[in-house]
Amino acid sequence: MPRHLGSPGNPSSRLRTLLVLGAVGLLGVTLAVTINTSANAAASLGAGAAMSGRFFGTAVGATNLNDSTYSSLLATEFTMVTPDNELKWEFTEPSRNQYYFVKADAIAARAAALGVPMRGRVLVWHSQLPAWVNAIASPTELATAMQNHINIVMGRYKGRINAWEVVNEAFADNGSVRTSVFSARLGSNTSWIETAFRTARAADPAAKLCYADYNIESWDNPKTQAVYAMVRDFKTRGVPIDCVGFQAHFTATWPVPSSFQTTMQSFAALGVDVQLTELDVEGTGAAQANSYSTAVAVCLAVSHCTGISVSQIRDSDSFRGGATPLLFDRYGAKKPAYDAVLARFYPGPVTPPVPSTSAPVTSPPVTSSPLVTTRQVPTTSASGQPGACTATYRLVSAWQGGFQAEVTIRNNSATTIYSWTASLGLRSGQSTNNLWNGVPGATSGTIAVRNAPHNGTLAGSGTTSFGFVASGPSTPAPTVSCSTP
Repeated sequence: MPRHLGSPGNPSSRLRTLLVLGAVGLLGVTLAVTINTSANAAASLGAGAAMSGRFFGTAVGATNLNDSTYSSLLATEFTMVTPDNELKWEFTEPSRNQYYFVKADAIAARAAALGVPMRGRVLVWHSQLPAWVNAIASPTELATAMQNHINIVMGRYKGRINAWEVVNEAFADNGSVRTSVFSARLGSNTSWIETAFRTARAADPAAKLCYADYNIESWDNPKTQAVYAMVRDFKTRGVPIDCVGFQAHFTATWPVPSSFQTTMQSFAALGVDVQLTELDVEGTGAAQANSYSTAVAVCLAVSHCTGISVSQIRDSDSFRGGATPLLFDRYGAKKPAYDAVLARFYPGPVTPPVPSTSAPVTSPPVTSSPLVTTRQVPTTSASGQPGACTATYRLVSAWQGGFQAEVTIRNNSATTIYSWTASLGLRSGQSTNNLWNGVPGATSGTIAVRNAPHNGTLAGSGTTSFGFVASGPSTPAPTVSCSTP
């Protein structure tokens, strides 16, 4: 998130316990950063995370959407999209009651075209505010402006954004409420944060409502304890809050703290989901790879950690690009840190079940996950009626309460088709949590899944596929069929 973090490496602003990474005892494992890259050539971050029911997302800048390398990585690697700056107050309402959504709309359209969900960042934040907000002197006027802003922005994207960071970075490192126009006018307690969350719930009752902050990964930090106390209070009193985002900006000096898993589990025990929302690690080589591997392993070890997002795609896209903090270099090449993350999702030299443009392959052995205990399952297929195209269903893996599956679309004709629609008939109790390489029209019942922009054209006898993770029993299998215009 472009902003003045306080310097991430400044001890006065990042009160972390100094650690030396290596074999990290909190996870009971040795950090391995090598994988069989040839065997895992078809793997991706998003598909790997989906194997345990999680998302792997990224912040996205509208100005990058016409960059072919950037767009290709976005389409193949990520299953959640967060606008980087385009939904912040200074961009959406630069003048009072005058809204601008062109760039945010472009990102929303791309997310819809890719068939991935979108996360909103951020409704109320002390930084990147338009001057007119900071100039408001009246508490009543500021509260009205804040509520109006939440209602208008959330209302525009209702049904298109499934989770919102309602308030960001409301606490200082010493645990006090941060000094800002909101605390100065509306009170130096959490009452205005509560107002923001209650307003957001009314604006879109279906959206997940989140609080996010940096430097709350270590359990003994004063800021961590202050945020924890607020969330506990909110849950006790029925204030609507559904998730807590850990921005997870790490450096060689301030690495992943040994208590991070304890922190995430403690928040999750309050009844909220937890997520890594802006993960990045300054540095290079093995040290950077180990930090990424540790952070991802912590999420995998906490059942209510529902996903991970990185702060951008390539180093050159990052607000701290000079520190090379991301998984892809400026040219879009995968770094050792990418392999380290992938190794967490796909342990062992096996070809994982992932979305692809080829025909289905034999289902590989299923490994255990900290989230659920998986079991090896037989390949299950069901085909639609013959026609211009055929849909074939394959069960990839199943666990208690959910499963992952793949649907392959085949062009049965000798001529090229330019679009297709699959009918995915989910059974009673089944609903999709995440779907990639297609654009779904619903999440339960009979779902019409249209092709994504990159896989609608199929030459004669050509194939492509889309995949999904679903809640509910894996049997009986969903029904599938395919049609063309």
